[in-house]
Amino acid sequence: MAKTVAITGNVACAHAMRQIDPDVVAAYPITPQTTIVEEFSNFVAKGQVETEYVTVESEHSAMSACIGASAAGSRVMTTTSSQGLALMWEMLYIAAGLRLPIVMHNVNRTLSAPINIHCDHSDSMGARDAGWIQLFSEDAQEAYDNTIQAIRIAEHPDVHLPVMVLLDGFIISHAIARLDLLEDDQVKEFVGAYQPGYHLLDPQHQATMGAFDGLHGNYFEFKRAQVEAIRNSKQVTIDVGKEFGAMSGRSYGLFELYEMDDAEVAVIVMGSTAGTTRAVVKELRADGVKAGMIKLRAFRPFPAPELAAAVRDMKAVAVLDRAESVGADAGPAYLEVRNALYDSERRPAIINYIYGLGGRDVGLELIRDVYSDLADLAGGKSVEAVSYLGLRE
Repeated sequence: MAKTVAITGNVACAHAMRQIDPDVVAAYPITPQTTIVEEFSNFVAKGQVETEYVTVESEHSAMSACIGASAAGSRVMTTTSSQGLALMWEMLYIAAGLRLPIVMHNVNRTLSAPINIHCDHSDSMGARDAGWIQLFSEDAQEAYDNTIQAIRIAEHPDVHLPVMVLLDGFIISHAIARLDLLEDDQVKEFVGAYQPGYHLLDPQHQATMGAFDGLHGNYFEFKRAQVEAIRNSKQVTIDVGKEFGAMSGRSYGLFELYEMDDAEVAVIVMGSTAGTTRAVVKELRADGVKAGMIKLRAFRPFPAPELAAAVRDMKAVAVLDRAESVGADAGPAYLEVRNALYDSERRPAIINYIYGLGGRDVGLELIRDVYSDLADLAGGKSVEAVSYLGLRE
């Protein structure tokens, strides 16, 4: 029986970690992630988990310790934000390249400069090609649910890759929300015991990790295998989401369709702004407007053919990016979606909005403006391809 509580998104993530009870957690606090590791360290101090908690001197050290522990055969978790994610940059590639199923929360926060501690997706978007699976969360419930599912996805033998669970800084991390906590035994049974396929402390099945692989080695083949693994994670993510739904009543896929059955215009969005967009869609539907929304959950692997199929009958689509891809023509999610539509025989007109950088608030009125532009675009009017939503003049 689930227990309904009122807690913040960070505390929800800490409870998921407690229920998973990983072998090792190595982490360094950084705003707005800090309360995850604070709360989890209390569980460690009270003996509520058997986790070896490693306090380190930096985020680079945190991921280094996680890599060592995971390579030794441990179930490993950590958590970070913003500059902390940036500091562990080189280690992200090593964790993925070594095929280590580490699970990490990244509480999305903008990157300096200027100094800013509030939400946008610049940090995780900067790491989008590091080889990590990336799952976005709309609210505290989804952050909690994603954390539990991430263990199964990461450790699946067809995947064996690290997973990043993403939640919007302060908007989700520090806001108190209604949440259904699963029973501890349910989570234990769902994640199961970790059985690594190979690790460094197994003398009966010796393995080499991190060796030099030079000009005439197999580096190319290693990377190709890594690509295949992240492709495999699509179906694994779907399967795990269905199994989680059977247990909890909350099923998950690569993305969520909202009011899309007969929609003519739609917004594609990630993170907490999906909640704001959902409210506007309800209003528009009440007024007879055929509006819909696609909440993108998996950004890596990117569900390109699945999204193309979902929007092929649309008249116009807007992609909302809470990050700027500096030097590119548009935001990162827009570029992915537009590429996904390139070979489609039927494809909608598509526009992009950069929004919410540095935590800039995006309320109902701004989302209404997006749907108003979509209506114009669907009606044949010209709309600017890339706009900055809520930018001060």
